[in-house]
Amino acid sequence: MLNDVTFGQYYPTQSFVHRLDPRVKLLFLIAYIVMIFVADSFYSLALCGIILLVSIIAARVPFSSVLRSVKGVIFILLFTSILNIFFHGGERLLVEWWIIRIYLEGVIFAVFLTFRLFFLVMASAVLTLTTTPVNLCDGLESLLFPLTLIKVPVHVLALIMSIALRFIPTLIDETNRIISAQKARGADFETRNVFKKVKAIIPVLIPLLLSAFRRAEELGDAMDARCYSCGKKRTKYKKLTFTWRDGIAALFGGVLIAGVILLNIYGYNICPEIYPYLVIR
Repeated sequence: MLNDVTFGQYYPTQSFVHRLDPRVKLLFLIAYIVMIFVADSFYSLALCGIILLVSIIAARVPFSSVLRSVKGVIFILLFTSILNIFFHGGERLLVEWWIIRIYLEGVIFAVFLTFRLFFLVMASAVLTLTTTPVNLCDGLESLLFPLTLIKVPVHVLALIMSIALRFIPTLIDETNRIISAQKARGADFETRNVFKKVKAIIPVLIPLLLSAFRRAEELGDAMDARCYSCGKKRTKYKKLTFTWRDGIAALFGGVLIAGVILLNIYGYNICPEIYPYLVIR
């Protein structure tokens, strides 16, 4: 039931993206998200899509695994698009009925926003599929290291994130087992009745919470038994180092930023006749 959740799940393979430094991947994702929202035309947004496709191919992860990450938020994407169609103003009126007015600009913006969120979710899924939770948190801790100068507990925050990411697949498996056990007892999770579905979920939440608290207590006891202390300065078994692959990825990110900016400025020259229908202002 929850197998479509790919966040926090790692796909082990040997690829160019897997071997990248996690700090580079985090910075690349941040730059990619910024460029998605900076893009103001379908030309520049198409470039973001091409960059994402190249990244998926270089990561050598199944395209179906990346698409499953979108399946979990497809309702939010559709709901957001519909709201923008009905509430976004414009100059070219398409439909007018009672108090409902649908403009061409609203339809274009809704489609544009859908692609933005679609690429955003897929890019985040590529990051988690190609980076282990430990490496991801080490990279985040390294990037946030300057905050230690103002007494921010960066190591504690990274540890919390690492544990949270590590427990996501575990809790998903635990939820699936509980649901299977409830189905064997006659629970109906396939009903379309909202009230019956909520009533069927309640018996799942209680044992899931108890299991989560039990696992958290066991983890705390294990850390205490190993004399773990967050207050002491700790060393790392594996140190993060930049390689030639990271330089290529940084160059790739620079091309993305430059390409999006140039298409925003000079995209009008590509197809002046249809450009007004492909731009968001």
